[in-house]
Amino acid sequence: MIKLFIDENMSPYLAHGLHHLEKGNGSEIEVLSLKEVFGTGAQDEDWIPKVGEMGGIVITQDYNIFRKKQQRELYEKSGVGLFFIKPPSNTGYKYWEMVQQIVNRWPEIKKLIKTNRPFAFSCTTKGKFERLS
Repeated sequence: MIKLFIDENMSPYLAHGLHHLEKGNGSEIEVLSLKEVFGTGAQDEDWIPKVGEMGGIVITQDYNIFRKKQQRELYEKSGVGLFFIKPPSNTGYKYWEMVQQIVNRWPEIKKLIKTNRPFAFSCTTKGKFERLS
């Protein structure tokens, strides 16, 4: 079973919805909310190694995980896969905009999760995922 986490900067309801849709599809993907599993405000340095132990993957808007050397080294060492959904502005996506972004990209995400970890992919509002590492 692949554990795919939705970061706390996205609604846990998005994780619930995707989880139920994948379960109904007989998929091997379990979609979880980082906020619900590790608690609100969990530090990246705390959850990244734990997600790595589970062989997990994370979808996030927090590009600082890649930008900051210490966090980048931590996700690489921990063997985590990351998908960065870069919002069009500093305010981020509104709720339904984020749902639409994830749902529209879901087939591509499902293909890319088979990539050997660690990995990082990033996309902008209208672009495709590009490999960062």
